[in-house]
Amino acid sequence: MNWDQISGNWKQFEGKVQQQWGKLTDDDLSEAKGDAKVLAGKIQERYGVTKEEAERQVDEWHRSLH
Repeated sequence: MNWDQISGNWKQFEGKVQQQWGKLTDDDLSEAKGDAKVLAGKIQERYGVTKEEAERQVDEWHRSLH
């Protein structure tokens, strides 16, 4: 599954994202709208991790969807 598919069906994925990163708010999810970079930025803000770590987590989550 690619990010275009995730973006197009973002409402369906919000619950899975919320399960993975419970500190993300509904506003965070609305702002991300399936954009991996925005999602990583929100994870970085809420969890206090580095940009690289947040991107790694998003990549790992994305791979788990396959």
